[in-house]
Amino acid sequence: MLEAIQVTEHLHWAEKDMAKKCVLRVMEKPVSQVYVGCWSSSVLKNPFSSSFVFPQKEEETEGKRLTHSPYRQFIRAQHIVSSSSHRDAMPLVLIGSGNQSYGEISQSQLFRCSLPGNNISITGSPVCLSPRPSSELSRASQSRVRLPQLAKGSKDGENSTKKLCILAAIKPSNVESEKVKFFNSDFRYNPQFEYSNPASPQVLEKHSKASDRFLTQAVRIMEVALHKYGSYEKFEQATGGSLLTKSRIWAHVKKYMEKEGCVGEIVVHLTNDLLSKASMTVVNRRPTLTINISMAREQWLEGMLRHEIGTHYFRSINNSQQPWSSGEARKKLGLKPINPTEEGLASIHSVLFRRDPRLWRAALLYYTVHQAAHMSFTQLFHELGHFVHDPGTRWDYCVRAKRGQTDTSQPGCFNKDQVYLDGILKLLRHREKIDFQLLTALGKVSYEDVERLKSLAVMENVRIPHFLQDQECYTEQLQKIMAVNQLTDEELQGLI
Repeated sequence: MLEAIQVTEHLHWAEKDMAKKCVLRVMEKPVSQVYVGCWSSSVLKNPFSSSFVFPQKEEETEGKRLTHSPYRQFIRAQHIVSSSSHRDAMPLVLIGSGNQSYGEISQSQLFRCSLPGNNISITGSPVCLSPRPSSELSRASQSRVRLPQLAKGSKDGENSTKKLCILAAIKPSNVESEKVKFFNSDFRYNPQFEYSNPASPQVLEKHSKASDRFLTQAVRIMEVALHKYGSYEKFEQATGGSLLTKSRIWAHVKKYMEKEGCVGEIVVHLTNDLLSKASMTVVNRRPTLTINISMAREQWLEGMLRHEIGTHYFRSINNSQQPWSSGEARKKLGLKPINPTEEGLASIHSVLFRRDPRLWRAALLYYTVHQAAHMSFTQLFHELGHFVHDPGTRWDYCVRAKRGQTDTSQPGCFNKDQVYLDGILKLLRHREKIDFQLLTALGKVSYEDVERLKSLAVMENVRIPHFLQDQECYTEQLQKIMAVNQLTDEELQGLI
């Protein structure tokens, strides 16, 4: 479903300007060993598109100079990302290391970077994973094997195309004009949302029921955080740090992809047109990560990457090789829905390793949906003022909870945002029994199905994120999340 390269304070570009060069140098080192500072911005950014490509080689190889301009490949990149629906999106394509020079790489190869497909390298001691391939085998396979592709139009979760359509259908088309009216009315006007392709009443009804099962926990999590920080804005600044510039976001993303060994596999967009912090979708069968620039904070960005790439993307890739990868196979095996496990796991990974891993956002989303089911838009907006002061932030939360509605003066909600806290608490409740590496390796499955599926699983080439390699450290972090949010095993056992 929907709903660092070393990072420095400044990026230093090479003194020598390469703007007039139409031939990129062939490099001997893989991109993971190259500091982006040695490249001119005119090389990294093609003047004819908004795509960014990190070169693969650093030094010229004797006897192998490029014989034609690389702009054709760059123009191809522009075509690949042009179908994105996000306004002002800036795409980034990170190209993995390889043996070929640019002169030898076809357009399709440039954006379907070759990596060892049959022996995916994993650091640490993952569950029944294949050993790291020899360098010779790796180089030989790079020119022949393509990366796995996700199904066209897919999204995190089963029946993904359908779910993606629902989320697109409930996004108001006039949200900006209604926001102006709302703010000009001194927050007394209930927005009248319009939809380009509205969802059916049956679909909206299905997602209109709010739960109060974890309402007490949600409120307590926020009140404890509020007592310590005073407001959500102060909590955000103290624990999230400052907002990042676009160049620093690129650097963080590249460094994280190098950690996970997935450089070249994912197209990245930066945008301001997104209700959430980020989303992982598929555009033209390419995994596409869209990041909301206005929410990209220094201390929180890696958590977001663990959420979207380390959880959603890796579980999607692992799922694609399992016997239950199709909807029909899932039905035959009687698998449970992937949520709340999927979003709960991703949300845990968002706060993993934070100095103060508060579950405030998940709790606030849960609470907002519950209140929206019983309040109008304006009532909800003022109600959230107890926890969030900034009117713009409150507006965003209200729109998320009220999306799908036309007349927001009526009570009603879209309940998707309750899945985060729901999943978090269920996973924490059973954390001592769950094999989290196996849960990731099996793909898009519920934690409740792991034991009965492991004997059927294909484990040879599964991919485990780096932060799950040390299971002892991972378990300690889960316990820290419990303690900081004042959750106890006795309480969770009574609820779940």
